[in-house]
Amino acid sequence: MRVHHAVLAFALSIGVLTASDAPSGRLAATGAVAVQRSAPVPARAPAGGVIPPREKDSVQLAIIGDSGTGTRSQYDVGTQMAMARQVFPFEFVIMLGDNIYGSERPQDFALKFEKPYQALLSAKVPFYASLGNHDDLTQRYYKPFNMNGERFYTFKKGDARFFALDSNYMDQPQLKWLEEQLSRSNDRWKVVYFHHPLYSSGGRHGSETDLRMLLEPLFITYGVDIVFAGHEHFYERIKPQKGIYYFIEGGSAKLRTGDIRKGPLTAAGFDTDFSFMLAELGKDAMQFQALSRVGKRIDSGTLPLAPEPKRPEDKSRSQ
Repeated sequence: MRVHHAVLAFALSIGVLTASDAPSGRLAATGAVAVQRSAPVPARAPAGGVIPPREKDSVQLAIIGDSGTGTRSQYDVGTQMAMARQVFPFEFVIMLGDNIYGSERPQDFALKFEKPYQALLSAKVPFYASLGNHDDLTQRYYKPFNMNGERFYTFKKGDARFFALDSNYMDQPQLKWLEEQLSRSNDRWKVVYFHHPLYSSGGRHGSETDLRMLLEPLFITYGVDIVFAGHEHFYERIKPQKGIYYFIEGGSAKLRTGDIRKGPLTAAGFDTDFSFMLAELGKDAMQFQALSRVGKRIDSGTLPLAPEPKRPEDKSRSQ
């Protein structure tokens, strides 16, 4: 079992996080679809619900979370992702943790990652993983996850910089690294992703408020635009919180049916079938869409990019 993230910024927690293995802004987004209520069916429908990119030089990506089961649901989502890419040619995929459930032998990586996404891997689409509470630390050495042996890391795609964190061990070295990296970034988009959601309407887990206390001040100070998390086995778009867009995509191979407790946080949610996300980061806005394992669009919209915040060092210079 993995150790959960620390409550205090400068100490490692000794608590253990458990999770159920039940099978299966700034401005409000536009064009959203409410919670879908439909029975799961085999995933072989065409990706007719996919919206193509709108800008020529935008950053286009896919997002999956809680994906490594090796079950039919994972293969169905993998099939839909490959089909969706024919319309929305995403360049890479980010993984929100719980990448490999259960044993992690070489054959498990083949069953729970390489085969479900074989079409994408054959097309040289890179995956960039973050660690979940069901993941072994040694996953960071698995080359197709592109973690380069690190628990947390950053990479750049076009006008966007991505920060992959390890929310299981939010210790002082990681927080210091994150602040240094965010303070250096002059990229148009700053996107952070990890496993445990800072905001959630889930009945099983809910918001990780202790983790929020550590990370949110940095996100606000240094102008983070979007935060993706998994852990909750559903899709949820959170209403913008303090100028930041939050998404949960933890339903790519696990599902906790009916777990969303829709309330003041929920802008849109989907907890009746498996799902994945597509996102386009353009010059002035993000176009997003969430799709079910049968290729049906369950949520979509446009989120405008906000101006960079006035940082503390900028304020001191103006005095």
